[in-house]
Amino acid sequence: MNAPLLPIAVVIASKNRPMLLGDTVTSLGTGDALPSEIIVVDQSDAEMPPPVWQVPQPIVVQHLRTISRGTSAGRNLGARAARAPLIAFIDDDMRVEPRWLSALTDALTAEGPSAAVTGRVTDGPPEGQGTFVAATVNALASVSYVGRLPIDVLAGGNMAVYRDSFLRLGGFDERLGPGTRFPAAEDNDLGFRMLGAGLRIVYVPDAVLVHRAWRGSASYVPLRYAYGHGKGGFYIKHLHLSDLHMARRLARDLARRAVRAVRSAPHPRRALGEVAYAAGVVTGACAWLIRRPADTLAGKV
Repeated sequence: MNAPLLPIAVVIASKNRPMLLGDTVTSLGTGDALPSEIIVVDQSDAEMPPPVWQVPQPIVVQHLRTISRGTSAGRNLGARAARAPLIAFIDDDMRVEPRWLSALTDALTAEGPSAAVTGRVTDGPPEGQGTFVAATVNALASVSYVGRLPIDVLAGGNMAVYRDSFLRLGGFDERLGPGTRFPAAEDNDLGFRMLGAGLRIVYVPDAVLVHRAWRGSASYVPLRYAYGHGKGGFYIKHLHLSDLHMARRLARDLARRAVRAVRSAPHPRRALGEVAYAAGVVTGACAWLIRRPADTLAGKV
């Protein structure tokens, strides 16, 4: 039986990772349901001939070369180029489990335009000595989130939303995310704004992606610092003089990192990663405040 074609576009922003990207695109054609569109936004430094990916014939594949920089800018460009009413985002170092797209799409259409759906991210096997997975999401229970929360619940590399709802919110903040001065927390920011606008965020554990363990061990601590730096910018972006919600979240995050660093003392790299993350939060917060102090304190995001 042929896999059904769903009215959803899968957007992948990619830079300088053609082999990983090719595997991701190929895996999209192996599910129990297929996207009507795959949109690859290619921000690579070297311009190459358009690649030929092996995907089933009904899928329309767009390969968009762009000089824009940053994952958020790439995702926004892909969303604007999509024709389908629903859009999903994945990263270029993921592999799709067979039920991923059907689980996301079923949940999103059941919830309607006032919701976004996010899924589970598992760790793939090591692809070299000391390689690791940058981030996972492993909860096994379905959850529906509404209102202001003390935690972040949206995984930008595994999510789906109605295209009109996404564009109405302004998409991802292009000042945040990989490839920017604040190289993380773009999904934290989008999720916070979604909940603030009255949308629900629904976690669907059956929508599973495998995050590949290709990064070398030497990149672990710098990556943790980068994640913290982006998170610090996110905290200060939403820190207002009249509302200390983000101030409390920032303080709790730093305290939690300190506790984890102490508990991880028997594992020096992990402990150093927690310290690096906390340092990144502080430097990111200061950098955002220095660059946009008036907007931050006035509550302009």
